[in-house]
Amino acid sequence: MLSRCIKLDLDCAAICSLTATLLARGSEHGHHLLKECIEVCNACAEECEKHASMGMEHCRTCAEACRACAEACNNHINQ
Repeated sequence: MLSRCIKLDLDCAAICSLTATLLARGSEHGHHLLKECIEVCNACAEECEKHASMGMEHCRTCAEACRACAEACNNHINQ
């Protein structure tokens, strides 16, 4: 039941980590990843929200973190 959720969690963690690392060191490629990071974070949040509605509190927490990350990436694009 949670296999897609777990896969998206792992994908989200990986893309967020890579994007943050590249942006922190001023890589010219960091900005290219922001849109992908937003896409993966939103997909993860949507999947987690499904499980959160069934009472899985950790999925609600994950969805909130994913939405916050997507928002931060979007704000970074608009700077």
